[in-house]
Amino acid sequence: MHVSVVTNHALVDRSEVTAWIEPRDDLIVEAGPLDDERQSARESVQQFVFIARNGPFDHWRRVVTVAPPTDGSGRVAITETIEHHLAVPVWHPLFAIPIRRHLRRPPGSRPAHPWWSPPDALSPRAATVLGLLCVFALVGGYLGTLITQTLTYAAGDFDATTADQGMLLAGVRVGVLLSLVIVATADRRGRRTILAFALVAGCSVTALGALAPGMAALGATQTFARAFSTVVALVIAIIAVEEMPAGARAFAVSVVTLTAGLGAGLCVLNLLYIDLADWAWRLAYLLPLLFIPVCWRLLRQMPETFRFEIHEQSIREAEFSARHTPADRSNAPSARVRIDRRRFTLLACAAFCWSMFLAPAAQFLNEFLRTERGFSGAGIALFVLATNTPGSIGIVLGGRLAERYGRRVIGALGVTGGVVFTVVAYLSWGWPLWLASMIAAVVGAIAVPALAVYGPELFPTELRGRANGGLQVVGVAGSSVGLLSAGWLADHIGGLGQAIALLAIGPAILVVLVLTLFPETARRELEELNPTPGTTT
Repeated sequence: MHVSVVTNHALVDRSEVTAWIEPRDDLIVEAGPLDDERQSARESVQQFVFIARNGPFDHWRRVVTVAPPTDGSGRVAITETIEHHLAVPVWHPLFAIPIRRHLRRPPGSRPAHPWWSPPDALSPRAATVLGLLCVFALVGGYLGTLITQTLTYAAGDFDATTADQGMLLAGVRVGVLLSLVIVATADRRGRRTILAFALVAGCSVTALGALAPGMAALGATQTFARAFSTVVALVIAIIAVEEMPAGARAFAVSVVTLTAGLGAGLCVLNLLYIDLADWAWRLAYLLPLLFIPVCWRLLRQMPETFRFEIHEQSIREAEFSARHTPADRSNAPSARVRIDRRRFTLLACAAFCWSMFLAPAAQFLNEFLRTERGFSGAGIALFVLATNTPGSIGIVLGGRLAERYGRRVIGALGVTGGVVFTVVAYLSWGWPLWLASMIAAVVGAIAVPALAVYGPELFPTELRGRANGGLQVVGVAGSSVGLLSAGWLADHIGGLGQAIALLAIGPAILVVLVLTLFPETARRELEELNPTPGTTT
């Protein structure tokens, strides 16, 4: 483990010394000082030693040395030495400069929580888990985006129509039924086991698409591949919600969504060469084979979520008690566990309305740009990267705003703005198309962490996988309806722009549901949101 060291020197008035020798409560929550006011070899010099009580570091030691003035100015010499190692695998080099800049700031000038950090301090375990989840989300983002980015070229290779593409995209979504079964087993087998299975299986089945002789075969392989990528996304969200502190759940969802977008961007880069030959799109389906050894190695560092472990322990204790006290056998876990029907129905309606618009708006974008706006493959890649990359700002901002101002208002604002500008983009040409798409990406991304966190939050641990799998089925049904509708409307009313505009009725209903019926869950513990898990009907 390589430990970084930051050393700060300052001359301060005596009145300012207290701020330097108090425990920090910002990016790190300190304990100490150890051996308060421990004297050094020279009685006139004092040292204060602080260690971490909570924070995203697996090593933290801060030593503040206070020496009396020697120049007659009356000012005190402060030397602060900070040894630290960030508990974030893979991604820690990205934080080296911002962390160093933050640690060099003197007391009074540093923000309690920098914009790039969560509102609540993460523990070393939570920081490690979040870093691993981001890698897996990147892989899932690539797998989930692949058919969207390559379908128009595969269709050209197979001489398929727009309606054929809509049928394939809708058919691929049948795989969500398989994802429902797999995600439900995460409530019995554990989150980590199911995540590992879905990652390896998803990468392997995706690679089979490179051998597809036609649209039917490609659709068959993608049906299974999309099922596994859906499981990856759902289990990642569940793990993030179960492992993060109450004030950082939406932030964590925003971060994994951001890295999933990075995976989607990696997929978009395939468009740079896809025009070179009719079969070149097949290369993009082989790349996931490289992800398997990387994921397998990192999965060894991934622990099972502590909430699932607590749930499993409670089941074992109840079963033990039931075996040894027959009269109390009714207290053992049983089939009486039920999903809260009101919550499930509310979130299912929201998922259907949102997916009915979002799926065709995203999946037909390349087709729209290629056939209705005359973009080349490289032009599409440039457009998607240039307009979608700024969306990362909205995702990060949305996570922080959702923790500060609540999920409902931020979610409603993001959906409204994102949909309006998406429709404008589909009805535009030239630079207004680029500008509207960029604004839609930024504003719409604000809603993602605010609303995506509801599914894992509103169900207890023993039902979280099953409930979210069911919600995904409903969402995919909505996306299938949207895709079929968009494909039919595009062929009958003059293009995809008008079709997308008509489908905006779905998000309008969603906004009404969010503002009037959704509960506020920000900064509330999961146990408070689900006070009697397993007993609601």
